Amino acid sequence: MTADAAAAVGRPVTSPGAGPAADGERPLRIALLSYKGNPFCGGQGVYVRHLSRELAALGHRVEVIGAQPYPVLDDGVTLTELPSLDLYRQPDPFRTPRRAEYRDWVDALEVATMWTGGFPEPLTFSLRARRHLAARRGEFDVIHDNQTLGYGLLGGGDRLGAPLVTTIHHPITVDRRLELAAAATWQRRLSVRRWYGFIAMQRRVARLLPTVLTVSGSSRREIVEDLGVRPERLHVVPIGADTRVFHPDPSVPVVPGRIVTTSSADVPLKGLVHLVDALAKIRADHPGAHLVVVGKRPDKGPVADAVERHGLAGAVEFVKGISDAELGDLVRGAQVACVPSLYEGFSLPAAEAMATGTPLVATTGGAIPEVAGPDGETCLAVPPGDADALACAIGRLLADDALRARIGAAGRRRVLERFTWEQAARQTVERYRAAIGDRTGRTPAGPRHPAKAGAPC
Repeated sequence: MTADAAAAVGRPVTSPGAGPAADGERPLRIALLSYKGNPFCGGQGVYVRHLSRELAALGHRVEVIGAQPYPVLDDGVTLTELPSLDLYRQPDPFRTPRRAEYRDWVDALEVATMWTGGFPEPLTFSLRARRHLAARRGEFDVIHDNQTLGYGLLGGGDRLGAPLVTTIHHPITVDRRLELAAAATWQRRLSVRRWYGFIAMQRRVARLLPTVLTVSGSSRREIVEDLGVRPERLHVVPIGADTRVFHPDPSVPVVPGRIVTTSSADVPLKGLVHLVDALAKIRADHPGAHLVVVGKRPDKGPVADAVERHGLAGAVEFVKGISDAELGDLVRGAQVACVPSLYEGFSLPAAEAMATGTPLVATTGGAIPEVAGPDGETCLAVPPGDADALACAIGRLLADDALRARIGAAGRRRVLERFTWEQAARQTVERYRAAIGDRTGRTPAGPRHPAKAGAPC
């Protein structure tokens, strides 16, 4: 975080590693691993960017070690590039590398796994990370893995020279179940099973990890059930919205009829097809209703088919590659924000929309209710996969100015009280210090100064 940014949010400017950290203890040297770090597509890059910034703002030295797409980081955080062969890059995904690109056996393994229909990056990144960290043994106090869960990271402190803390946002078994359920042919089901072959590795690795963080109670239950992680090793640390970007701004006009949602990929998990179906129903009573999707427009598939079937080409807009400021204005300029997902391990889009004061309609899939809060108070909640319920709830908000104002204000209060990145960073540091204490056999020191403490249609 720059000095100007820190001042803008009323926080002291801290130089990482200079003097005691914000908890009064010695600043930590943190290696944060990210095998995939795009902050504009998927939650892992968002997590790495914001958590690393806030850890640095608390006085710690943070070095992100990542592969392509490399994360975008803020001032005060170092990026060390640990390149893969980048086999899924645009505009030539699933490419075959030139002979001169191969550097070692890990590269050969990466290509061979892709050729057989698998997804190699968690395994191959973990092997490269092990080699890199072993060569720098003793430079870090803690190593934080962001859901790589690869064999290369087993052994933790003994092999890498520092305790390992791992974040699992949600088990990828959930994604696989939903994609298999949506697969229409045996060929597609076979392809899905091959792609998700890395889950067997992640399950084995997760069971051996000493300290696992996750972002919600729902994810915690899924991780215990699907991955077999022992509950006493699993700790909930909620994440949050970037309130520097997502906040009310009366100067931004609200666009009548605008509904906004975020869908980083056209996969069943995100439930976007149900929102498109709902939009067709909403427009019967609200002809000006239109949907803005933050994400890539699919050329084919269920969402593209639904847009064509309902004749909504002029009422559904897809935007991507926009800046943080543009995204904030887009969300706060909507009359309604919607999270139609069938499942979420946390739901950053819900927290971000609520932080702007935009009223939220959200499903009850996975951890979304933990973020969005009670139906009729901080959001309007609907069952996942129910286009009629989505249409009903969104229609209620479009028709009722007072309801929108009340839900929006209550949602923002909830986020500020529970879900900010500073709170996430402070709780993460507590888990770091506990992991370090477990490894050294000492009770970790605590902070020197205690912290301050819907109606039917």
